[in-house]
Amino acid sequence: MSKPKVFLSREMLPECLERLQSESELEYNPDDRSLTEKEIIAGVKGKDALIVMAADPVGPAIMDANPELKIIANFGVGYDRLDVAAATARGIPITNTPDVVTEATADMAWALLMAAGRRIAEGDRFIRARRWVTTSPRLFLGLDIAGATLGLLGLGRIGKAMIPRAKGFGMTINYWNRTRLPESEEKRLGIQYVEKETLFSESDFVSIHVALNPDTVHLVGEAELALMKPTAYLINTTRGPVVDEKALVAVLMDNKIAGAGLDVFENEPKLEPELYELENAVLVPHIGSATVGTRTNIGMMVIDNCLAGCRGERPPNVVNPEIYD
Repeated sequence: MSKPKVFLSREMLPECLERLQSESELEYNPDDRSLTEKEIIAGVKGKDALIVMAADPVGPAIMDANPELKIIANFGVGYDRLDVAAATARGIPITNTPDVVTEATADMAWALLMAAGRRIAEGDRFIRARRWVTTSPRLFLGLDIAGATLGLLGLGRIGKAMIPRAKGFGMTINYWNRTRLPESEEKRLGIQYVEKETLFSESDFVSIHVALNPDTVHLVGEAELALMKPTAYLINTTRGPVVDEKALVAVLMDNKIAGAGLDVFENEPKLEPELYELENAVLVPHIGSATVGTRTNIGMMVIDNCLAGCRGERPPNVVNPEIYD
């Protein structure tokens, strides 16, 4: 049986790339940049499968460039840049990579919480600018993390992974989720359910862990941010559009909340211009899953999905399973 022909939009880690080269006829983009739609169209022609990064938009033009395309495999959990409806209409399965990013992303959320609350990035810039000439009781005062109240907005896999981290710091853990857990499960986890308004008004840290869908775009906006304490911090490692970035910039500029830790942005890689200058925002470039182990596991899951689709099988992580009905 001949090997499937695969086009990869961006180079993966060596172990994953070696496997793909061994198990497929692989063509890939060796440059450290995103491809244009025109370049992806050129690459996908004559291929059985397309592997794209989560930041790559894939619409009807790419799909129609190769009517024989068997699968589009996404490197990442989020697939909002892929036109799932168009793929479904064409009978093309789309896959993503859930589960494997959970612990690494929770680590990033916790790192941002710590960095924002203890003003780590500000202190680093202060020293590098040669501005530290003396210590002071008021120098870079932050918030006590041990014993603080953590509000989890959403309680999926990553939200739940935040619980043991917070317990290690003796935090009170509140949560809001579209579907409340049974009280027995809340007791087992050591968490309390509160209404969304209460979550924002009582938390010292609000960490966002909802999926991005039409109902959650700007779930955190002007009204929610206005409820937060002036000493509180917002942490976002899920998807940028969940937060109204303009509204967040406004409260940060006016010091109506203490700060934010952000791994994702509404129109990334572009940010609201003011964010670049705000000292009370800790910013990292969507690297929640960026560990060697996690990115390798993501790559292997992508390959499993891709090769299953090429064989005509239902892939393990298909997001439009209705095409198999």
